[in-house]
Parts: sequence; structure tokens; C-alpha cells
Amino acid sequence: MTTNSSVNGTIDVEREALLTFLAQQREFLLTTLQGLDEERATRCTTDSSLHLAGIVKHLNEVERSWIAFIQDGPVEVDYEDPETFEKHENGFRLLEGETLEGILADYAETARATEEYVRSLPDLEVSHPLPKAPWFEEDLAWTARDVLLHMLREISQHCGHADIVRESLDGQKTMG
Repeated sequence: MTTNSSVNGTIDVEREALLTFLAQQREFLLTTLQGLDEERATRCTTDSSLHLAGIVKHLNEVERSWIAFIQDGPVEVDYEDPETFEKHENGFRLLEGETLEGILADYAETARATEEYVRSLPDLEVSHPLPKAPWFEEDLAWTARDVLLHMLREISQHCGHADIVRESLDGQKTMG
């Protein structure tokens, strides 16, 4: 994790602060998996279907999709299509052929690619209209900055979920 970067000869404090906070939140999340094998990392400990490996897989997919949004703009999704729902639900599960080790490696690669891409942006003002979705206001656009802040919020929220799952699993308190 780097805290200083030279962009066009000046220190881009905001960009580096956002990347630093993202890296810290990812580390908090990964702390919840320390010492766990795949069986325990995929165990649901609450009435929900959440498990630690699934949370990491979900956040990996979320991060990739938001970086793709910054790069290419919105992708329209049919939220009434059952395949869309199934794909979303599968984003929280390890499917046949997927492993905890693979999910963690993918997440590390996504983090590396995100940092590289964000550092390559001339600034954080690039924006695109948000895709049509029940949870977004119509005719709203987000900048790269907005996306990074949203990713921070998403990771932070799921860190809390992960902490509850881990504590329910074996009493381990990972964040306090």
C-alpha cells in the first residue's frame, strides 16, 4: 500500500487517500478469514446464506463491475430476469470448481488492477450516468470519485457482516 503518488508532477492526496482507505477496508475484510480452511470459510453461521468466502467473492465482483463502469459507462441489467437474480445469488457462493484460495487470489488481483487503473486516471472527474436500477435516482451520474466512495461504503458494510459471521463461527473478534 502506497500513501504518496506523483501525478503530473503533483501529489494527488485525494486519490491516494481513497486508495489507502480501500486497501485498509480490504485488509479488515481479509482479517476475518485468517486461520480458516475452506470448509469453515464457507459455513453459514446465521439464518442468512452469508459466509465469509461468499462475501469476498461478492465484493470482488462488485469492485470489478464498478471499475468497468468508470472505464466504459453503465451496463443495462434486466432485474426482472430470473437469470439476473440467480447470477447475483451465485455471487455469494463458491460454485463448482471455485476455491477459497482462488477467490482470494482473484480479489488480490482485482485490488491491484483497481489501484493501477485509478492511478492512471487524469483526475477523478470522469463520469457516466448510472444504470437504471430500483435503487438509483433517474438521470443521475457518478464520477470516479463517487464510485470509489461507494466502493468504500460497500466494503465497510460487508466488513461488519464478515465480523459477525466470524464471531458466530468461533468467537474470534477481528475488529475490536
